[in-house]
Amino acid sequence: MTRRTALTALAALSASAQEKRLTANDVIERIKKNIGVPWKTPTVDTFKAGNPDTAVSGIAVTMMATLDVLERAAAANRNLVITHEPTFYNHLDNTADLAKQDDAVLAGKQAFIQQHNLVVWRFHDHWHARRPDGILAGMTHALGWEKFQNAANQALFTLPRTTLNNLAESVKQKLNIRVVRVVGDPQLEITQVGFLPGAAGSPRQIRLLERDDVQALLIGETPEWETVEYVADAVTEHKPKALIILGHIPSEQAGMEECTRWLKTFINEVPVEFIPAREPFWLPKS
Repeated sequence: MTRRTALTALAALSASAQEKRLTANDVIERIKKNIGVPWKTPTVDTFKAGNPDTAVSGIAVTMMATLDVLERAAAANRNLVITHEPTFYNHLDNTADLAKQDDAVLAGKQAFIQQHNLVVWRFHDHWHARRPDGILAGMTHALGWEKFQNAANQALFTLPRTTLNNLAESVKQKLNIRVVRVVGDPQLEITQVGFLPGAAGSPRQIRLLERDDVQALLIGETPEWETVEYVADAVTEHKPKALIILGHIPSEQAGMEECTRWLKTFINEVPVEFIPAREPFWLPKS
């Protein structure tokens, strides 16, 4: 083989390899084929930043694409970031109002994404739509509550008898949460628990609390004048009700770790890594 022939063959092989490189859009199409539920529109499960045709060097899966997460993803050469929650501070990732104000925080985050050739895609609606719900499945596994889960309603759990204080402390330790807030009598005896990760909305939260078979409800977050006030009034009325507020990120984080495991079952061309978002809250030292 002449040198020219060898170079031609090498160039052809290189071009072929380039053609076969996995793009961000390829990954998302594969997710759609494997998700197991119909893909519906409109949806927030769309690209939020970057070029979908970008070749993927690695995938970072996270609960929330904070700048801190993006920095760790870029440092690890994971240029496709799959995030459960918004990247730009509202549910629809609408940046128009902040852009009009030349917001420096928004501009800094967008500049980092562009400079590091990152692609950000949100995976929210359809991961929740899976049966079982991908987030709840991951959280149930992290808590070790699989054998306590109600088969007919997977948001319900019957636990060994404990107190509200001990339940809150157990969840805090298992999920490695710095700040957990609790409404209710610390000594309330509990066996029946509901769990609605994230921001399920006060109507859903209160409907679950209305049930006779729910004594304590675990949630990610809620406006304090809604579900919190409802439980506070229930406690004043001497009803056996309690609320444990985990924070949005800790209440869904393990669900995206579960997503990482799932993605690895059909994506093997590039590394797929779970990059946890850091809990933003902390307690001052006394």
